Amino acid sequence: MTVTGRRALPSAWRFVTAFGVVSLLADVVYEGARAVTGPFLASLGAGATAVGVITGLGEACAFAGRLGSGPLADRTRAYWPLTLVGYGLTVLAVPLLGFASALWAAAALVLAERAGKAVRSPAKDVLLSHAAGAVGRGRGFAVHEALDQIGAIAGPLAVAAILAASPDDYRLSFWALAVPGAVTMVLLVRLRVRVPDPSGYEPDREDRRASRPRGGGRLPKAFWGYLAFTVLTTLGYATFGILSFHLVARHLVPVAVVPMLYAGAMGVDAVAAVATGWLYDRVGRRSLVVVPLLSAAVAPLALHSSPTPAICGVLLWGAVLGIQESTMRAAVADLVPTARRGSAYGLFAAGFGGATLAGSALLGALYDHSTSSAIAVAIGIQVAALVLFPVVGLHRRPTAR
Repeated sequence: MTVTGRRALPSAWRFVTAFGVVSLLADVVYEGARAVTGPFLASLGAGATAVGVITGLGEACAFAGRLGSGPLADRTRAYWPLTLVGYGLTVLAVPLLGFASALWAAAALVLAERAGKAVRSPAKDVLLSHAAGAVGRGRGFAVHEALDQIGAIAGPLAVAAILAASPDDYRLSFWALAVPGAVTMVLLVRLRVRVPDPSGYEPDREDRRASRPRGGGRLPKAFWGYLAFTVLTTLGYATFGILSFHLVARHLVPVAVVPMLYAGAMGVDAVAAVATGWLYDRVGRRSLVVVPLLSAAVAPLALHSSPTPAICGVLLWGAVLGIQESTMRAAVADLVPTARRGSAYGLFAAGFGGATLAGSALLGALYDHSTSSAIAVAIGIQVAALVLFPVVGLHRRPTAR
């Protein structure tokens, strides 16, 4: 037990695990929906470019919106309220997709669901970073991500079962996701009551006043170099909306199989998160060189004209996602002092989201022209990211902070 003031906190690992269960249930909701977003939008008349723009804009909304929510969290310290509001918006928007009969309405709800992620993510990451700092940030974020991905597997599988029983009945799938959404909010409120101030977990809590930023609150130079690398490698990483569109449009797999493949990718995501989290705690940011290396292989495999390579590409896509959602987030907390961490997470996510939008729209448009051009551009971008990696100093062993 950790004691802060008069309140005894559960162990840091218990907090990480409990937060992971909350994320698990939330992932059942929104990952279940995202698993069929591409085909669902196509059923409403969207083409590959429209799917790429909508899903890319959704990801940009989820990340760019944190430019506001991150600094807001730092200024107000309202980490828990922002987390609660963000999750609430997400678990409400998904079931409402079941009522959308026009493309514009579905697109608006996709954006609303992603906006919920924008509201909660910087605050949630700060809350988690406190407890993860006590157990090893790579491992803490990785375990949270692994639990998170259990939900990311269960949600798409549940949707796949519903689609198998009622072919192409997307609406029933979205409505069913309201149940885990309600449970998410109940558990989150209970965790808030139990741990009102997770900053008590920080092992260097007594030194945090000294770590407050000086010079007008500037973020460290190393953070900006890391952000540049993240943006570049993300430009060549397609959204699942494009990958699932390709699978269905080329008749490589039945529609009901798409969420099952997404679930498989989420399983790979969890394994990759734990493996790279363990590696990160030992060698630091140098371990992130695997991101452009793996990403370079995603497009030629996932956009292949044969089922087997395409399925392998989807699974590899999941591995990259696992690293992005765990180890790459952990690195931000190690680069930035506590008092500016919410803003840093907001900027990091905004850069990530902007790159996702630009890359998704670009690859979608190139795909409409020719698959080979989309593949060539994706590989070229990852080669550029590999060149940038040592330029911004990510190859060096980090010094103790």
